[in-house]
Amino acid sequence: MSARDYVEKDYYASLGVPKTATQAEIKKAYRKLARQHHPDANKGDAASEEKFKEISEAYDVLSDETKRKEYDEARTLFGSGGFRMPRGGAGNGTPFDLGDLFGGAGGGGGFGDIFTTIFGGGRGRGAQAGRRGADAETEVTLSFDDAARGVTVPLQLASTGPCPSCHGSGAKPGTSTRVCPRCEGTGSSSRNAGGFAFAEPCRECRGRGLLVDDPCPTCSGVGQTVTTRTIRTRIPAGVRDSQRIRIPGKGQPGLNGGPAGDLIVHVHVQPHGVFGRKGDNLTLTLPVTFPEAALGATVRVPTLEGPAVSVKIPAGTTSGRTLRVRGKGVTRRDGTRGDLLVTVEVAVPTTLTDEAKAALASYAEMQTDDPREHLTRMAGT
Repeated sequence: MSARDYVEKDYYASLGVPKTATQAEIKKAYRKLARQHHPDANKGDAASEEKFKEISEAYDVLSDETKRKEYDEARTLFGSGGFRMPRGGAGNGTPFDLGDLFGGAGGGGGFGDIFTTIFGGGRGRGAQAGRRGADAETEVTLSFDDAARGVTVPLQLASTGPCPSCHGSGAKPGTSTRVCPRCEGTGSSSRNAGGFAFAEPCRECRGRGLLVDDPCPTCSGVGQTVTTRTIRTRIPAGVRDSQRIRIPGKGQPGLNGGPAGDLIVHVHVQPHGVFGRKGDNLTLTLPVTFPEAALGATVRVPTLEGPAVSVKIPAGTTSGRTLRVRGKGVTRRDGTRGDLLVTVEVAVPTTLTDEAKAALASYAEMQTDDPREHLTRMAGT
């Protein structure tokens, strides 16, 4: 990110969030705007494409705690004109160089590195260092079966990359950029303010260090374009609804030879008509008849993978009792499997023949236990 980006661009405004926004609020705002301005949803709309670039750049900084801290500190420090040092600077009227304050001999790390990253330290150091690309996000919807078994899916991604016409230079093909004569390619310039030297983005090249006399018509001199690519990736077995999967190196390309970011896949799983899920276990509601529940029985129960299995219903089983079928659940990462949890539900017939009514009436006459006695006793009535 150039000095101009940190000092002049308001990434919070780009995403429509306050400076105090949490990471969850930033992510929510980005995902809403990304869906709205995604190139696939606005084909041929240059304004939406530019907005997509803007919000992607803002999210790249604000979603990374380290980058966000650097950005906030840079805007606080330089956004309103920089430090106000005591008169006389470092003493004896000698100009005070902020590069010495932050970078110092042997003083690696800390705010010196931040200052160097933003402005190149006034010495060109780190100005062309490779930077890791931003993480990209996408969504995929899977069937219940595919989520349980694992599946390979194609994912279409939009990402910024070097312009194919100018190869990232920003200059029209056949022409070239030239080193900014004002900053001599450093991207920053110094000015005296109250007895010390203050580094700021070069106004001539706007912090880039290079000038483009004849801009590339494809990217309008920016040097980057939004491209769409399709990758195939493996979703592991046992993935859950709302789970996020990180795929290393499949995000936005890095800058100046830096590594690519990661791809974050948000998984949505469609419900199943028969099975439910509880952790690594599958769940199933099994209707049984009253005679089966009262006398006991062996019934066939379907499984998600493979043939049906036999489950023994013990005599006297009541509605709500859960039976466990081991090893018929979801496959785990280590290759083991969860269980199938079968919950018994006694089915009450809605229609009865005369013979059935007579048999039930005869049974009711033989019934001596009151199943509601404990309620009366506990209520004290």
